[in-house]
Amino acid sequence: MKKSICFASKSENIDLAEKFINTICEYEEINEKHYGNIIIAVTESVNNAIIHGNKANPQKNVNLHYYLEKKELGFVIEDQGEGFDFNTIPDPTLPENIEKLTGRGIFLMKSLADEVSFINEGRSVEIKFSL
Repeated sequence: MKKSICFASKSENIDLAEKFINTICEYEEINEKHYGNIIIAVTESVNNAIIHGNKANPQKNVNLHYYLEKKELGFVIEDQGEGFDFNTIPDPTLPENIEKLTGRGIFLMKSLADEVSFINEGRSVEIKFSL
């Protein structure tokens, strides 16, 4: 099964993403052990798509898809931005970056998910969780 939602790049629409994730987790009977990691990682990716990808331009959309294959729950988050070089993201745990207010989103996603892949020059992020 696969379902999707699409919404304008406005920060308040993160609530729509959270409701979508909650509905999916309830429908698929995801246990609490996985739920916290899923909600944080996916909403962080949606936030990045809105703020960094689409530059909070409400004329651009974010697409959020989900799928369940065997024992793997996956989410794909797509923006309409220019993309980015995901290989050059600074490590937020290094001393020179520890006090910076930004740069932790991708680190969080990679720490909480089983797999994070950047596709289409970073305009799409696939996040997978083994159940």
